[in-house]
Amino acid sequence: MNNARSPRRFRFGPGLLVTAAFIGPGTITTASSAGAHFGFALLWALLFSVAATLVLQEMSARLGLVTREGLAEAMRAHFRSPLFGKVAVLLIVAAVGFGNAAYEAGNIAGAALALNNLFNPGDGVWAIVIGASAALLLASGRYRLLEGTLILLVVTMSIVFLLTAALVAPAAKDVLLGLLRPTLPEGSVMVVIALVGTTVVPYNLFLHANAVREKWSAEVPVDQAIRESRLDSGLSIGLGGLITLAIMSTAAAAFFSTGLAFEGGSLARQLEPLLGPAAGYVFAAGLFAGGFTSAITAPLAAAYAVCGALGWRNSLSAPGFRLVWVTVLLTGTLFAALGTRPLTAILFAQMANGLLLPVVAVFLLLVMNSRKLLGQHTNGIGANLLGAIVVAVAVGLGAVKLLGVAGWL
Repeated sequence: MNNARSPRRFRFGPGLLVTAAFIGPGTITTASSAGAHFGFALLWALLFSVAATLVLQEMSARLGLVTREGLAEAMRAHFRSPLFGKVAVLLIVAAVGFGNAAYEAGNIAGAALALNNLFNPGDGVWAIVIGASAALLLASGRYRLLEGTLILLVVTMSIVFLLTAALVAPAAKDVLLGLLRPTLPEGSVMVVIALVGTTVVPYNLFLHANAVREKWSAEVPVDQAIRESRLDSGLSIGLGGLITLAIMSTAAAAFFSTGLAFEGGSLARQLEPLLGPAAGYVFAAGLFAGGFTSAITAPLAAAYAVCGALGWRNSLSAPGFRLVWVTVLLTGTLFAALGTRPLTAILFAQMANGLLLPVVAVFLLLVMNSRKLLGQHTNGIGANLLGAIVVAVAVGLGAVKLLGVAGWL
């Protein structure tokens, strides 16, 4: 009798939550603007952003799988100085908790705008419907239901944007040159920073470290879980990069190459040469999927991060966990339904995130070299080299973001 285990079938998991989180209305708008104004010239910035995201997210996931702790718990426990520990907790609560509440309005408003273009009862009505739908999914407390919903929505985004890019068929030479030849056209510096900033986001590191524990229980051998997690992250984040590449390429072909003027409200025109009157509906499907996925993952990430930082129980069914995501979701829904943007809160959140990203990146690089904590699963030379490059860029990005928020750039 053969008792050998059959090989486990691959299923997308936490990596796709990361993709669902960073492909939102902000990324769609930023990528469209980058392609429309600079053509294929900034594709290298996207390639770097995806590579940096892979490096940091792999470390975060490995930390969660080996230690069975979330990133916030690890930061709170392993800062030797009580002062730095308290500062880290405050940064996490401000940047991820308060910040996601501010950004949530944009996520819900983007999804509501898409539905309003299709059915037109008013953005405020759709904002309430979207907020309530996200609340029902999160309140279920079922990780697999959340995961399955997000997979469906990301697949929808993929179909919309990848097929559109395939139909536009940008010249392969232009795409390759854009990816492999870094250039900075006049006026493109802030767009590059925006591209990196919408892809490499601190709250995804907290989300990933916790989500891997939901996906791979402690009974799964750590080496096996790490291998499967790396495959999941590589495919999922790579897919997110392809979606963003498709959006940039389509915008480059529809606007930059033709000389048409680009405005925020003209995003659907990317598709008009191919799809005619149906363009608005197709783009609305992609925008809705992007907004709704981010509307779910932002409160989830905030709850994982804040509960870990404060030492609260980090579980989908825990009262404190529910309190955090309900607060984030309710705040975003309220602002979206009223049609207002909490600009002061968003500026504060951008400043807090500008501080948090380099802190988290440096902490990750340091802690991933701790044999006491990770044993044989510490970083190798290659991972440390890549991590050091990403940390250097994260520090620079954080400094530029702070200067920009302060009005000095």
